[in-house]
Amino acid sequence: MLESVFESAEAARESIVYNYHHGFSGFAARLTDSQAKQLSDRPDVFSVAPNRKVELQSTRIYDYLGLSPSFPSGVLHESNMGSDLVIGFLDSGVWPESPAYNDEGLEPIPKHWKGKCVAGEDFDPAKHCNKKLVGAKYFTDGFDENNSGISEEDFMSPRGYRGHGTMVSSIAASSFVPNVSYGGLAPGVMRGAAPKARIAMYKIVWDRALLMSSTATMVKAFDEAINDGVDVLSISLASAAPFRPIDSITGDLELGSFHAVMKGIPVIAGASNTGPEAYTVANVFPWMLTVAATNIDRTFYADMTFGNNITIIGQAQYTGKEVSAGLVYIEHYKTDTSSMLGKVVLTFVKEDWEMASALATTTINKAAGLIVARSGDYQSDIVYNQPFIYVDYEVGAKILRYIRSSSSPTIKISTGKTLVGRPIATQVCGFSSRGPNGLSPAILKPDIAAPGVTILGATSQAYPDSFGGYFLGTGTSYATPVVAGLVVLLKALHPDWSPAALKSAIMTTAWKTDPSGEPIFAEGEPRKLADPFDYGAGLVNAERAKDPGLVYDMNIDDYIHYFCATGYNDTSITIITGKPTKCSSPLPSILDLNYPAITIPDLEEEVTVTRTVTNVGPVDSVYRAVVEPPRGVEIVVEPETLVFCSNTKKLGFKVRVSSSHKSNTGFFFGSFTWTDGTRNVTIPLSVRIRVLNP
Repeated sequence: MLESVFESAEAARESIVYNYHHGFSGFAARLTDSQAKQLSDRPDVFSVAPNRKVELQSTRIYDYLGLSPSFPSGVLHESNMGSDLVIGFLDSGVWPESPAYNDEGLEPIPKHWKGKCVAGEDFDPAKHCNKKLVGAKYFTDGFDENNSGISEEDFMSPRGYRGHGTMVSSIAASSFVPNVSYGGLAPGVMRGAAPKARIAMYKIVWDRALLMSSTATMVKAFDEAINDGVDVLSISLASAAPFRPIDSITGDLELGSFHAVMKGIPVIAGASNTGPEAYTVANVFPWMLTVAATNIDRTFYADMTFGNNITIIGQAQYTGKEVSAGLVYIEHYKTDTSSMLGKVVLTFVKEDWEMASALATTTINKAAGLIVARSGDYQSDIVYNQPFIYVDYEVGAKILRYIRSSSSPTIKISTGKTLVGRPIATQVCGFSSRGPNGLSPAILKPDIAAPGVTILGATSQAYPDSFGGYFLGTGTSYATPVVAGLVVLLKALHPDWSPAALKSAIMTTAWKTDPSGEPIFAEGEPRKLADPFDYGAGLVNAERAKDPGLVYDMNIDDYIHYFCATGYNDTSITIITGKPTKCSSPLPSILDLNYPAITIPDLEEEVTVTRTVTNVGPVDSVYRAVVEPPRGVEIVVEPETLVFCSNTKKLGFKVRVSSSHKSNTGFFFGSFTWTDGTRNVTIPLSVRIRVLNP
């Protein structure tokens, strides 16, 4: 192919960056726009896409989610903590000395594993790999000829200077590490979701300024991971590119993940960190399991004791010593800086972005600390070595009244403390990207939510933000490996389940409240109760997911249905799937894709959608339908009862959806459940009315 657009065979060979042949057939090459156009016009070429940049999305978790190793039974022990499986990460490398990779007590490396560790700068496989860290590779050829995008601090090896890769792998699969904290915050035993699972790192070296990688490099890492035999892939990455046309799946994360799924490897990816605005969710293709971020039942705070002996607590991740100082209120912190020196400053802000500005100003002017009063009750996600405290307007007003009532107001601020229990309700984080899905609105995204705020994990000891090799990370990057680790446990229990079946089990058993039964809110302006565009099917519940009863399974024919419904041509589908395809006429409806959610973005009068469920529970089971319809929407299920037996493992059903609304609306939400009295198989219903001819 390349020889057809180059003047010589030698020039064609020199242009090649990577060959992809384990998961699919393709290559990355350095081409001019004209050469790329010539190749894209060939009938045997599915797609030619420019090399793009992808971004990082950035220990109480598992007890909060009900997975305690002290319980004598449950998914953690029944799966042997994931011992026989390998979880792969496409990320920024590892810090192999971390105790997270301790292999003491682990059984031999699983026999199906074909990967290896690759030597490089300050990385010796014989020394740094073991029965825990079983694979470590690095990829740099996706940058330009001089590797000018590679950080000067980073290592030309699987060792990662930046701690992101070590963080995500430790969150998913760290061994048990006692007496861990971040400067005294979040103390306890660190462990991953699957503490005995094996880890394979595929390092994609990050851009000096923007913490990015190239997509050509990423696809090569996918290709290697598929060939090495990983069982689950965790991808805390998202494209920063704008929305592309619906038929433009390209040779990067989407294509690599599709072929991984076709090889039976679930791919878990982050929703991205550009919320809370609508249509911001990334990684939206139906074969991915896309994860939103919530907080957990833990917060960090500091005591503020004032000169009148009143003590008030405020949110703070402060790791320093106790501070005593004068207290001053400054209304215009940007200009009125003369009185900041040595004082703790109280100021009010309207927007969250102002907090960083206020912090920078008070730090430059050598204030002793900062109290920010803000309108929302977002959970603080900034770790700082100076007293930096968040309060709401109400508490800020109390502090201001004290300042104005005293001729010499003072304050004493304690070091940061950890509060565990349920100090605040579970919330979908403001940064967590939201649906609807801008690429395919009928495919619900995100799929599921998991903790992703101030998550304690291991990191690089060389990185400046590290505190003894540990860090409190915030972002969907850190929610993603939570779910990936739980998928490892489920796959260990059900090795014959497809990625779609595992995804269905995760989604249909999710909590719609937090584990205590309290409602889940969504941060934003204003704060509201969470809906499926905030958290997908809900908060992940692995203990229930191990026995979902029914699953909405998908195979290659279902994905061909998706490709046909969204406008891919027959040739493109044949190339990407490897299966000769001719789409039906008329094209199939995307509403009928066997997804574990029903999302109807444009309901005019009435529509009927179809689904099929597979019984993975007791052989002789009877399920009946229970509907909580969206407001103003009528739902009729046919049949209302499903009867399974040894000869009937799969059954289809229809859902007829109509509306009494007479005008266009936003989305209304409900749910649909199949229940056998013990198992509740629940999917979200999301319906928007579009009255075209009122």
